[in-house]
Amino acid sequence: MSGPRGQAINGDVAQDAKRAAVEVRSVRKSYGDQHVLDGIDLEVSQGETLAILGQSGTGKSVLLKLIVGLQAPDAGSIHVHGQEVAGIAPGAMNALRLKIGFVFQSAALYDSMTVEQNIAFPLARHARLADAECRARVRQLLASVGMEKDLAKMPGQISGGMKKRVGLARALALSPDILLFDEPTTGLDPITAAEISDLILQLQHERKVASIIVTHDVHVAEVVADRLAILRDGRILVTGTFDELRASRDPFVSRFLKPA
Repeated sequence: MSGPRGQAINGDVAQDAKRAAVEVRSVRKSYGDQHVLDGIDLEVSQGETLAILGQSGTGKSVLLKLIVGLQAPDAGSIHVHGQEVAGIAPGAMNALRLKIGFVFQSAALYDSMTVEQNIAFPLARHARLADAECRARVRQLLASVGMEKDLAKMPGQISGGMKKRVGLARALALSPDILLFDEPTTGLDPITAAEISDLILQLQHERKVASIIVTHDVHVAEVVADRLAILRDGRILVTGTFDELRASRDPFVSRFLKPA
């Protein structure tokens, strides 16, 4: 397993390295009588990948929605680059979201748009690029995920794994420094899942973004993450490297990482 991917040397760079890109403190979220998150604490540094594991229905995806401001926590605080997300003004939240790439579980592509148009959509809305520059940027993004030959296809004409690649390229369109992945390999065969994991790892090395990956796929977490956090009953049960967690004597952790 890899460790921290580089340390700052001095001055402002050192301060940026020390400050968490995402910081979650005592976050709670309920839906009626269902307590989904019950005092979550975690942080992710720039250049670090944190994988959050847990069984289905444990609130992993809810946590991502709270971080990106799609929902609000009932209590606690969430800071992105030092800025509190809860209660932020809509304009400031929109500006903050431009620094965050969200890779949805279903890829969430627009069915009526080609692959090329799906990638160009956030660029057209938020980047001041000439048409030629936009097309070049789209092709560059698609090449980075191995999809440059499929730009004219519709989402209905490509496989689930290809859709995941396009969704990742779209998340990278505005050069975010934070990436959030919601179950990036769900529904994929083992070979395609391994390809997506390798692609995530490659992009992490190249871009040095802060990433949070929620998944129940232990192998994905082992391959791509610097640290793992296991979520159980609305709380973070334990955090650490894969090797540290694999050595845990906690029965739940042991069962989760070493399924029968």
